[in-house]
Amino acid sequence: MVNHELISGENHNLTLGQNQQLVIGQNHNMVPGHNHDSESGQTHEHELGLEDTHENEMGLGENHDHEEDDGEDYELENELAVDQKPKHEGRELAVSDRSHELAVLENNELAVSESQELDDNMELAVDQNHELAIEPADDDIDDQEGQLVVTPVIQQRAIVLSPDYELHVGQEFPDVKSCRRALRDTAIALHFEMQTIKSDKTRFTAKCASEGCPWRIHAAKLPGVPTFTIRTVHEAHTCGGIAHLGHQQASVQWVANSVEQRLRENPNCKPKEILEEIHRVHGITLSYKQAWRGKERIMATMRGSFEEGYRLLPQYCEQVKRTNPGSIASVYGNLTDNCFQRLFISFQASIYGFLNACRPLLGLDRTFLKSKYLGTLLLATGFDGDGALFPLAFGVVDEETDDNWMWFLSELHNLLELNTENMPRLTILSDRQKGIIDGVEANFPTAFHGFCMRHLSDSFRKEFNNTMLVNLLWEAAHALTVIEFEAKILEIEEISQDAAYWIRRVPPRLWATAYFEGTRFGHLTANIVESLNTWLLEASGLPIIQMMECIRRQLMTWFNERREMSMQWTSILVPSAERRVAEALERARTYQVLRANEAEFEVISHEGTTIVDIRNRCCLCRGWQLFGLPCAHAVAALLSCRQNVHRFTESCFTVATYRKTYSQTIHPIPDKTLWTELSDGDPNASKAVEVIINPPKSLRPPGRPRKKRVRAEDRGRAKRVVHCSRCNQTGHFRTTCAAPI
Repeated sequence: MVNHELISGENHNLTLGQNQQLVIGQNHNMVPGHNHDSESGQTHEHELGLEDTHENEMGLGENHDHEEDDGEDYELENELAVDQKPKHEGRELAVSDRSHELAVLENNELAVSESQELDDNMELAVDQNHELAIEPADDDIDDQEGQLVVTPVIQQRAIVLSPDYELHVGQEFPDVKSCRRALRDTAIALHFEMQTIKSDKTRFTAKCASEGCPWRIHAAKLPGVPTFTIRTVHEAHTCGGIAHLGHQQASVQWVANSVEQRLRENPNCKPKEILEEIHRVHGITLSYKQAWRGKERIMATMRGSFEEGYRLLPQYCEQVKRTNPGSIASVYGNLTDNCFQRLFISFQASIYGFLNACRPLLGLDRTFLKSKYLGTLLLATGFDGDGALFPLAFGVVDEETDDNWMWFLSELHNLLELNTENMPRLTILSDRQKGIIDGVEANFPTAFHGFCMRHLSDSFRKEFNNTMLVNLLWEAAHALTVIEFEAKILEIEEISQDAAYWIRRVPPRLWATAYFEGTRFGHLTANIVESLNTWLLEASGLPIIQMMECIRRQLMTWFNERREMSMQWTSILVPSAERRVAEALERARTYQVLRANEAEFEVISHEGTTIVDIRNRCCLCRGWQLFGLPCAHAVAALLSCRQNVHRFTESCFTVATYRKTYSQTIHPIPDKTLWTELSDGDPNASKAVEVIINPPKSLRPPGRPRKKRVRAEDRGRAKRVVHCSRCNQTGHFRTTCAAPI
């Protein structure tokens, strides 16, 4: 093997100057970069060469060229990187975190002495178990294998030195804020904490926060301009940097600036992801609250603050009415201090579609907001001919109360009353809240009011945790006839008389299909929030205007997509109705039909005999009346007299009516920066925009206060005696024990 020559003089010291780099690549090359000393301007040049034709070469010099692909520069970050792990033994390179000079010792070890200090910004770091070996020639070292071993130095931080963080006398900044920001970023990047001594409009002085460290900097304002310049920088750091993973200068604003670009690209980035990125990039561990507040600060600049959202509500309502004529948008504040109370919005396209093409069915629901000031979002939603949700109106209230439900239903009544004279009797579905029941009775006295089965079954499940009973309850609700309904109730009574008693206390006309007088079209639930949960959940945490804009954009997209989709349909009925009619046709072919006159028919099937009246569009099975589509018995009767089945369906199920549902457009609303200019140019703009709405007074928990109900079986029962395991006394637990030990 070719000899390895150690080139050195009598005093063979390998000195790393300030900011010099020591890099060992795959070819076992040690190449320290060079840097001019800031004080003397001299270049430190040191050479240590081991020549080997088999790619074992170690050299130190002023200029060393790397083999580069496509001109790509190697970035040297003051680290000792070892890429291979040779398995030879011999000479060792020992690197200590307190020693800063490499010397060739008499025992053929390459070590670091303490005669010269490395710059504070430098770090020698290697991965554990990485070794660099140099195999010597047999004639140089007899039976000894040469090995260059790098002792692992475990660091908690990775220091990345950048020219942006080099401070020098005469360096200028546009203003004092830029100066403070640059010094803060430098302290964080180089892992030392800075303590401000003086800071005003004309000067800034700071020193290292570590006791005894002489580092100090002073910057002052140039006369006549806002520019700041560094006047003095005293000495280098002797503290060795901070020993913990936090940082005094890592403020909320710094966090916001650090993650601003990422949040603009991905506003859904979680605070936990922000913490991980800051730790990975800067080596700093922050609290969850700092990350959360930093994100909130950036999001406030992007979408506006929560307080600004309430303040701009009057202007937003005016823009809704200006861009979507015929829409209703109104905001109400407290009469004493103008704190926000209520907001009601309904777009003209939704009003037109519901009144002229949707089923006469309306569902009421609510969801709690997750924004800074909480509140509740109230929804009134219809159903289009294909069974999809058709949001009609939205209300935002400071809290869910009976008064607020009464107000919302009053606004809804005014909306419908002003826009139609021939509106059929509505069917309204909701839960059993007293405020809703009273509001429906007061504002819609002629409407059929039914309870949502989802809410009813949830209450039943909490009372009787029995899946079989819950299933029987749903089967009773779906039963089309009274006989079928009573049979299911009897089955429940056989299992639990208490459950049957609980059910009978709720009038069946309010929830059971067999007794319900209105037309539900097969809808037993007003499951609005869960159906809209995919995007409504995200919107509920935004400022109020951003939330309403998120809702408007979703509606605008739905209207356009469904309008274009319906243009592709070639059938008479919407797809869901076509499927139901096709299924009825298939079953009707096996039925026997006897005609009594031009309108009445007797239909005989394996299920029994049923009477159909095609003039009044009714069947004894009640399927035709309840769903608005001919049942199998009706289809058989219509086919027997050669009638077109599609002519005997409700108009809301036709494709022509469906297209009418989404014929109107929900128009975009311009950015808030243009609202003032547009309002000034509109002679019809209301003076209401001059009113300023303040945020709600307090942060209230969402929903009604919970009431702890006492079960009947618990009345009169003796309370359980609790025992403290700390003092052996009764009446309290260990966690609340205050007895001295």
